[in-house]
Amino acid sequence: MSAAEEKVTVIGLGPMGQAMARLFLTAGREVTVWNRTPSRADALVAEGVRRADTPSDALAASDLVVLSLTDYAAMDAILGGESAALAGRTLVNLSSDTPDATREAARWAQAHGAAFLTGGVMVPPPMLGGEDAYVYYSGPADAFASHEKTLGLLGTPRYVGEDPGAAQLLYQAHLDVFLTALSGIAHAVALVGTAGVSAVEFLPDALGTLATTNAMTGLSETGAAAFDDGVHPGDLSTATMMGATAAHILGASESAGIDTALPQAVLSYYERAIAAGHGTDGWTSIIEVMRPR
Repeated sequence: MSAAEEKVTVIGLGPMGQAMARLFLTAGREVTVWNRTPSRADALVAEGVRRADTPSDALAASDLVVLSLTDYAAMDAILGGESAALAGRTLVNLSSDTPDATREAARWAQAHGAAFLTGGVMVPPPMLGGEDAYVYYSGPADAFASHEKTLGLLGTPRYVGEDPGAAQLLYQAHLDVFLTALSGIAHAVALVGTAGVSAVEFLPDALGTLATTNAMTGLSETGAAAFDDGVHPGDLSTATMMGATAAHILGASESAGIDTALPQAVLSYYERAIAAGHGTDGWTSIIEVMRPR
């Protein structure tokens, strides 16, 4: 069977799973889907997708099985009793969880005769399959190579090695940036809101600040190297300067009566870096108090 004729099963029909199924179908793949709530497949069935009645039926339909679920516990709940149907299948779990949970799932799949690839989709559903879409994958190289063309329909595949946890680690690291930034945005909105400034008024300039972060911090030039080599030039800004700013943000939050957990956490990194002797080093030196001890 050529890659263009490959059958694909998608288990999990949230927004991401539905977008995946449509991309596979549009590209000419024979697509089978299964979801705990069968009605979520109604629109897809009308477009030409086959609905499986049971997880076992879904596994039997295709050698390539893509999972888009909340977490790995959901996969266990759905497929835990289907071990006899796993042999010969390639499971591609694009759900979110920890690298350790991913590695344990890979061992479980292998024990039942299935290859296991883990992945991290780095765009939201509407961008899936677009020119900016990419997906991290890790696991058996031969399994990835066998299905790379079909998986490439979702976005540019970035294979990062045999360790099943590698793609998951990169995915969670990206989400670390994403969720922390969202928390910062929400906290800033709460802060200006105490002065009657609306989010609609404030956010355009605040998002502009995010867009100029590289220029403001030097990350695109020397910052990345500083993280890697442990040399933290303080010519643009020092840990002491940034720590003072963090203290001012905390003080403003306390005065405004809003939650202070986030600014306290940020300030603690600068305080610990300064205490460790990095006061005149660049702000990147805070990574030294974050690294494994």
